[in-house]
Amino acid sequence: MKSLQLANEGDAAKLLPLVAAFHQEMGFATTEEQQTAAVAPLLAGSPHGAIWLIGPRKAPVGYIAVTFGWSLEFGGMDAFVDELFIRPAVRKRGMGGEALAGIAKALGEGGVRALHLEVDREDETTQRFYRRAHFQKRDKYVLMSKEL
Repeated sequence: MKSLQLANEGDAAKLLPLVAAFHQEMGFATTEEQQTAAVAPLLAGSPHGAIWLIGPRKAPVGYIAVTFGWSLEFGGMDAFVDELFIRPAVRKRGMGGEALAGIAKALGEGGVRALHLEVDREDETTQRFYRRAHFQKRDKYVLMSKEL
């Protein structure tokens, strides 16, 4: 997908306002400093994840952040869509679905065995979007977290 580019350190100034917009929309209580600290290692090439810009590199309309792990259940490396954001003014044009399809294809070709994501259980619109992208609920499981 030509409108999906791996972000690097030179993209921070374009990416960080998108991250701030997503965090504000979601109600995350993160500061600009926290957002910068979270994004910087991924832009620098950390093996723990990556961020792709959606749309033209000079003026991206969104981003997708993916982190990596290992799953015994799935038999190898897995990945988690940590954040996916498209500017509200350009949503519902297929860019988010294209980004997910492009990422899934590239990760699968790179040996990733499963791609996971989290969605608000009350947000039926976003759940439908992810179902169209072939994600399935795992009704037997509940994602649980412990902040450290």
